Amino acid sequence: MSLLRYADADGAVHIGIDSDGGLRRLPVASLAELLAGDLDHFLAVASAPGRPERGPVTVRAPVDGATEVWAAGVTYRRSRDARMEESRAADPYERVYTAERPELFLKSVAWRVRGPGEPVAIRADSTVDVPEPELAVVVTASGQIAGYTLCNDMSSRSIEGENPLYLPQAKTYAGSCALGPGIVPAGDIADPGRIGIELEIRRHGDLVFAGRTDTGQIVRPLTELVDWLYAEQHFPAGAVLSTGTGIVPALGFTLAEGDEVTVRADGLGTLTNPVVRGKAKIPSIMN
Repeated sequence: MSLLRYADADGAVHIGIDSDGGLRRLPVASLAELLAGDLDHFLAVASAPGRPERGPVTVRAPVDGATEVWAAGVTYRRSRDARMEESRAADPYERVYTAERPELFLKSVAWRVRGPGEPVAIRADSTVDVPEPELAVVVTASGQIAGYTLCNDMSSRSIEGENPLYLPQAKTYAGSCALGPGIVPAGDIADPGRIGIELEIRRHGDLVFAGRTDTGQIVRPLTELVDWLYAEQHFPAGAVLSTGTGIVPALGFTLAEGDEVTVRADGLGTLTNPVVRGKAKIPSIMN
């Protein structure tokens, strides 16, 4: 079962549940409304009868309204090693990997997030760029994990490597975040600590990079990351927290315009996005 945000044939956006019985439209106007309460509220609405959706639909990014997307960094050993390799000042990455407090940063507001099939971007002023395939947790306003989705956390390694203080520019820009395809309720995932995650990058149809990891390699419990995010923040429309990557290409690899990035995970589906260069090729309208 997967919670979807989608557009119908007339372009109107709805929230629905996709299950063996087909897609049914839920009685909420947005995902933000669904996340605005506690977990009981989320589950009650998600289990509502709804009405069957008969026509063709287009799946959109599973985030809207005032819900924010945040990300955790250096949560896998591979990520720590890659950050240290690219950086002129490796020590901060080693220290945050073992510190009590995790690295957390705002990745995107909802309207900037790209959905399945929509283009993601590499910065026009960057020379080394990679996708980062990640498990993202979807959290209610009350701080409870409601479900899981996939995140492609696009990143400029050249900008972050030049100076760790450039992290916001390396991580947060037009086309830097994709989510999808839907939100799988937490109760449908038997063990979130054993989810296999895969990354494929194709160029002109040819596979140029592939990697696999699993969430058992994350150094911190997912609930601990959520607790730190909510420690001194209010999220009245809930939040999405991407939990870091364990797949990083070698430093000599960089994405190119025209590449196709695919992220997939056990039980969560597949997220595929084409790559463009520069903000001019990313729509500025709200999603």
